[in-house]
Amino acid sequence: MPLNIVLIEPEIPNNTGNIGRLALATGSRLHLVKPFGFEIDDKRLKRAGLDYWQHLEVIYYDNTEAFFYKNKKASMVFLSSHGKQSHWDIKFKDEMFLVFGKESVGLSIDITTKHTNSLFKIPMYDDNIRSLNLANAVGIVTYEGLRQL
Repeated sequence: MPLNIVLIEPEIPNNTGNIGRLALATGSRLHLVKPFGFEIDDKRLKRAGLDYWQHLEVIYYDNTEAFFYKNKKASMVFLSSHGKQSHWDIKFKDEMFLVFGKESVGLSIDITTKHTNSLFKIPMYDDNIRSLNLANAVGIVTYEGLRQL
């Protein structure tokens, strides 16, 4: 598997379903960190993921502590609108973890301050926009990673 897509506390089932579909299409693993803003059997999640969800490798974690403990040796990058470095500057590696925060507030301040050297953003060229849709952001970064690998 070339990449690991991590969603910390995702809130919108449609986004998670679309990201699951993307993970399968790119040969990536999907890591979902609780709490979720929806039930995992939500119809909207299944609709967005279509009938692909059964083929997808999904790893669930009860909380962020469990995620970081289990993957403490993994190479990770963190995506946030607060990053100073562009996602084009990421030096992607096989098995790298791409960590994204929840739709409403992104990654917690605790995570962003602990990982400032590996905090990246997707450049946006208009001051009227705060952030991109999570599913779009995951797609942009994942395919850039595949291109580099």
